[in-house]
Amino acid sequence: MDISDFLTPDRVLLDLRARDKRQLVGEIARAFGRLVPSLQPETIEMALLAREQLGSTGLGSGFALPHARIEGLSQYLGLFARPGKPVDFDSIDGKPVQLVFVLLIPSETAISHVTALAAISRRFRDAGRVTRLAKAKTPAEAYGLLTDN
Repeated sequence: MDISDFLTPDRVLLDLRARDKRQLVGEIARAFGRLVPSLQPETIEMALLAREQLGSTGLGSGFALPHARIEGLSQYLGLFARPGKPVDFDSIDGKPVQLVFVLLIPSETAISHVTALAAISRRFRDAGRVTRLAKAKTPAEAYGLLTDN
């Protein structure tokens, strides 16, 4: 599984305004609602925040990978977001996040979501790529870095 299987260029958002994790998750949920009209922002926000209650998806080094199962979703959907300013995300290393990749997972799927999460996290292990993503000037540039296009 590759990131391009669930990320489209229109779901790359740069310089989101958010002062904390809850506001960032809300902005992301509303973006999904605008970009995928069949999705309800409230459902996404509640699912992502419920997952965060189990433990932060802030993986450290300025990166977070929020994810949640969504009832009625027929395919994996990803969204990359870069806040305008780093946001406290209760990350394991205590550092704020500046790069966020959100994965929505169908509630009924034969494919393990671990495969998708691994595909995403591999991209963010490359320090050079992370630096370029943090400095990307356009969504198209960030999409290219995420998908190698």
